[in-house]
Amino acid sequence: MKMAVYDSPAGRLMVGVHGGSVCLCDWVTGQRIETTLRRINKFLPPSDTPDDMDLLENTRLQLHEYFSGIRSCFDFPVEAMGTAFQRRVWDALLQIPYGETSTYKDIALSVGSPRGVRAVASAIGTNPLSVIIPCHRVVGSDGSLTGYAGGLAAKKFLLQLESTGHHTG
Repeated sequence: MKMAVYDSPAGRLMVGVHGGSVCLCDWVTGQRIETTLRRINKFLPPSDTPDDMDLLENTRLQLHEYFSGIRSCFDFPVEAMGTAFQRRVWDALLQIPYGETSTYKDIALSVGSPRGVRAVASAIGTNPLSVIIPCHRVVGSDGSLTGYAGGLAAKKFLLQLESTGHHTG
């Protein structure tokens, strides 16, 4: 996996590309990045895709555009490494529109696990593609900001960034 650091206004992100897809965009906080890397490496087959460095730079550019408020979605291939349930939850997160939020309960219902709010929260907490798979858009049932890998200040920053609506696409 080819990796690089991206210093966003909300904190430092580690970005990783493997086999022509972005498979890591996670906050560099505490031991989280080591845990995420161990989990991803369990799923990664050997690969040496020549274009990975170009994709890594393109990913950093698109993150810069997102944090600058001129991009609302990403257009590079992603491969989220996780269990089938985790991937279903992460796919549900991709359905939350830019600038909007959803609740853990809504996500649980959308993945067919109405009593699985805790399991959904756990899957969201292991999202290896923060910002790209928008787990920051998930809030408590009462609208409160709840745990976030990058910290609640980063979550608040991202939600405020998206609520301003000054993007072009």
